[in-house]
Amino acid sequence: MRILVIEDDTILSEATAHRLKRLGHGVDCAITGAQAMALLAIQNYDLVTLDLNLPDTRGEQILTILRQKHKTTPVLVVTARGSVDDRIQLLDLGADDYITKPFDFGELEARIRALLRRSQGQAKDVVTFGDISLDRKACSVTVCDRVLELKQREFRLLEVFMSQPKQVLSKEVLLEHLYGFDESPGPSVIEIYVARLRKTLSGSRVHIRTIRGLGYLLEEGRGE
Repeated sequence: MRILVIEDDTILSEATAHRLKRLGHGVDCAITGAQAMALLAIQNYDLVTLDLNLPDTRGEQILTILRQKHKTTPVLVVTARGSVDDRIQLLDLGADDYITKPFDFGELEARIRALLRRSQGQAKDVVTFGDISLDRKACSVTVCDRVLELKQREFRLLEVFMSQPKQVLSKEVLLEHLYGFDESPGPSVIEIYVARLRKTLSGSRVHIRTIRGLGYLLEEGRGE
């Protein structure tokens, strides 16, 4: 999934981005409010982590502008404030969740999973389609209780497909979900990952169909 990390502490920002990229997410980073708003203006994100104390603005202003534009992107506020009043204010402004500094990266990942799950209308970390089960928490995929071997980027690609089954997804849309602006793979990389997924899923009832000129479709039934 594509995540924007808004954090002016470069060490924490880089550590967070590194951790999320290792999980296969596409990540962009902004260290100022101006950078954050510029990125939000040109890119749709699956989730935003938002620090409140930025050098040129306050995180609350970014959150307010985001919601005034009717953007429903999940926002996880990262804050050093711990009072109940502060938390109530953040939730009333439109924050979906918050985590206080210092935090454990395991908890951060869990909260991100929960927000992504909620934004996709799912109640559990395990997503199923046909005879495939994808576990976001364990980062594992099974077909009829048989565990499949997938690299992280392949896992995230399958997660995108399974979160939008029976919908045609273009190469450009898939690239936007998987890579940040600091990475510039061509559309051919999606072809490679799709080919690998097809091979891995060959024993299941689910396949990825190519819709010529449009993209790919995850569906049940016989493959190509």
